[in-house]
Amino acid sequence: MNPAAVAELVASVRPVDTAWESVARARLDSLTKPVGSLGRLEDLAARVAVVQRTARPTLLHRDIVLMAGDHGVTARGVSPFPREVTAQMVANFLAGGAAINQLARHAGAGLNLVDIGVDADLPAHPQLIHAKIARGTADLSTGPAMTPEQAAEALLTGARVARGLASDGATIIGTGEMGIGNTTAAAALTAALTGAAPEDVVGRGTGLDDAGMERKRAVVAESLRVNAAATTDPFDALAAFGGLEIAGLAGVVIGAATAGVCVVADGFISGAAALAAIRIAPDAAGFLFASHRSAEPGHTVVLEALGLTPVLDLDMRLGEGTGAAIAIEIIDAACTCMSGMATFAEAGVSGNDQP
Repeated sequence: MNPAAVAELVASVRPVDTAWESVARARLDSLTKPVGSLGRLEDLAARVAVVQRTARPTLLHRDIVLMAGDHGVTARGVSPFPREVTAQMVANFLAGGAAINQLARHAGAGLNLVDIGVDADLPAHPQLIHAKIARGTADLSTGPAMTPEQAAEALLTGARVARGLASDGATIIGTGEMGIGNTTAAAALTAALTGAAPEDVVGRGTGLDDAGMERKRAVVAESLRVNAAATTDPFDALAAFGGLEIAGLAGVVIGAATAGVCVVADGFISGAAALAAIRIAPDAAGFLFASHRSAEPGHTVVLEALGLTPVLDLDMRLGEGTGAAIAIEIIDAACTCMSGMATFAEAGVSGNDQP
């Protein structure tokens, strides 16, 4: 592992300047509307204003990072889909045929695909970042999914991607993933980080039947037993229970925070990655937004641990960054209102403090 590089990354995160909260609220309260009448849109806009240190926040350049990796735990029958589907879906993303392609385009967001651990040799493509660390992880039910060196490399890779996008002008970054078996990894990681029981974090993933659910719960419980020593440290937990794409997304969260840009986590898997990131680098919390509440039960555990209320609750559970893409549009709408509306004084409208 490169502990010095990880420690340097974490140390470079600076917390948001909460003094901007009062500035943001003062502007929101002065706009031509009853105070608080835009509800949670005002909260979202204020949070972006705090990150950007301005009373007129904007999201001019949006990006989504979709990390892909395979999982050794698929050998335990935790998914109805074979491992090969990961590479096949990456090909679908590159061809523009997946849900995230449509939603990213609708949101005006760039889609950045990262092969960080796919068990296949993927062809060169202008939209694909080749950053393969290994051809998938080890089986987390028999020992750590990753070595500390692999987890550190994945974390640093994600941070580099986020920082690169920020230097190119990104003002908000959404996270997404692809990896057959990764709801099992996310469930185990969530349980390790929060102390939740397997039955509270394991869901049907890509469509398990009841027998598959029982098997998946047993695999997660077994992983917690064999990797019990890793549950006391968030980085160790990420290495033991996560996937390469999950560790990479944790790096995206931390990297975005170091660059001072907002980052929006998608659903359960991206949320588990974000939780690991915030446990490793607590000062990154102010930059993080939760896009939606996944139908996967473990995601509610993640959201509660993060203390975040998601932008949406649409019963989605696809992943790929789809929830993040939709949430970015709503956050942008909130910022547009805050930045573009006239104040009572500018519009010559009597406010509610007028007689």
